[in-house]
Amino acid sequence: MAQVVMAQAIRGGDKVIDATVGNGHDTVFLAKAVGDSGHVLGFDVQPEAIDNTRKRLQQQNLAHRVTLFLQDHAGMSECIPQGMKNCIKAVMFNLGYLPGGDKSRVTNVQSTLPALDAVLPQLMPGGVVTIVAYSGHTGGAVETNAVLYWSSHLDQTYTVEVFKPPGTAAIAPLLVIIKHK
Repeated sequence: MAQVVMAQAIRGGDKVIDATVGNGHDTVFLAKAVGDSGHVLGFDVQPEAIDNTRKRLQQQNLAHRVTLFLQDHAGMSECIPQGMKNCIKAVMFNLGYLPGGDKSRVTNVQSTLPALDAVLPQLMPGGVVTIVAYSGHTGGAVETNAVLYWSSHLDQTYTVEVFKPPGTAAIAPLLVIIKHK
């Protein structure tokens, strides 16, 4: 569903961020969406995630549209080139752990909330942030609740929607969509 939201928002030439590249599925999606004139910045703290994403991008001949950073998403605003500052159209967060990777390495409140605080000022009017939050891993419920609390206290510059499929387990992921008016 996060990709559906992004597909409606992103146009060719846009500048976007994948805050947690993982295995690169969202990064590839974003690289296709921005076209040859756009650009994706991708972040992850795990070398395995960066390597997996780079390989996936190369297989799709999309690597030239993406700059990858082996860095925590909390520091991503420092990596945004001057020409992209305040011009970010979309940011995707997929919280939790690297699928197929070390499940003890997870996103957490201490990095996710600063990342969200840092990225909102970079978002252009009409821009969108999606956050897929999982509560089923160690610390996941704390992080999910913190994201929900944080997003519920944004000023009126932003709209916030929260989606959780009806009838799903308590630990099923939920999607938070933040739109800059």
